[in-house]
Amino acid sequence: MTQKLKIAVLGAGLIGRQHIRRLQSSASCALSAVVDPAPAAQAVAADAGVPCFKSLTQLFETARPDGVIIGTPNAMHVDQALECLAAGIPALIEKPVAHILEDGERLLHAVERSAVPFLVGHHRAHSPIMALARGVVREGRLGKVVAVMGSAMFCKPDKYFTEAPWRTQPGGGPVLLNMIHEIDNLRALCGEIVEVQAIASNAARGFPVEDTVALGLRFQGGALGTFLLSDTAASPRSWEQTSQENEAYSTYPDEDCYVLAGTVGSLSIPTMRLRFYENDADRSWWKPFRTQVLELRRADPLARQIEHFAAVIRGRVRPLVGVRDGVQNLRVVEAIRQASASGRSVSIPLPV
Repeated sequence: MTQKLKIAVLGAGLIGRQHIRRLQSSASCALSAVVDPAPAAQAVAADAGVPCFKSLTQLFETARPDGVIIGTPNAMHVDQALECLAAGIPALIEKPVAHILEDGERLLHAVERSAVPFLVGHHRAHSPIMALARGVVREGRLGKVVAVMGSAMFCKPDKYFTEAPWRTQPGGGPVLLNMIHEIDNLRALCGEIVEVQAIASNAARGFPVEDTVALGLRFQGGALGTFLLSDTAASPRSWEQTSQENEAYSTYPDEDCYVLAGTVGSLSIPTMRLRFYENDADRSWWKPFRTQVLELRRADPLARQIEHFAAVIRGRVRPLVGVRDGVQNLRVVEAIRQASASGRSVSIPLPV
């Protein structure tokens, strides 16, 4: 039997504790340490039965884990990832890979000069829902994709902001924290995003950062998309509230957050209702669709991501979402910021 990999979790906050839970039940990994200078982290580590270190430096001087999960605030990601890189230790970096594009590109240049594997925590890429939807598109069951409608409309409670006031400032809004997940999904389903238009508002909360955004998207293959994002909307039309993948959220299984439309059919996600013309040569809005609900077996994407990280560390697979993908998602985020500030459409360079 293969020995479990020793994984340290950097950051004992909300997402760090989620990773700790998955590591404790992982078939291939074991939690070896918690790294966090906050006093509360000592209790988290004690409950998990592992040592607590105040810094990566202290950890690396004492022990050498097989991998590190970086779940600290966004602005710390790059410097901490570079510290792991210098030590030759693979890392899973929570999204966003960096809080600004310049830092993300700095990390990308360093990673690509190294043989140390790095994974970015866009965990939805490991969702069975996404795998099934990608397969439908790849198999041509929709024909040529021409349009996508998406939404991430939900309501964050007031304590979300009082507990972490940085979330009320630029860099803490739903574009960087939430829309970046949607960008990764949309790129996987529809191809590279090459142009965006955006209108942003902070009228509901009045913070110096957006709370609601309307987007127009152009994809490399010619498809167009619209997307509504709001973290102050009394609406269940978000991935978390429709996918049933995270038990912390109320779920509404009759709702969808994406609709992909092609020349032959359309797919609603995550209800996985597929509608398509029986006869491709006789397409018409006067003709009825054949309707099928695709069979879906749900699984926890965060747990699947841990197993994938283990396979990456062992050299069995390439990262499903690498630093290059994480940086490309940041490029789209930066384009959204520029578009909403200028009122103009912004083009996005393709990954090299």
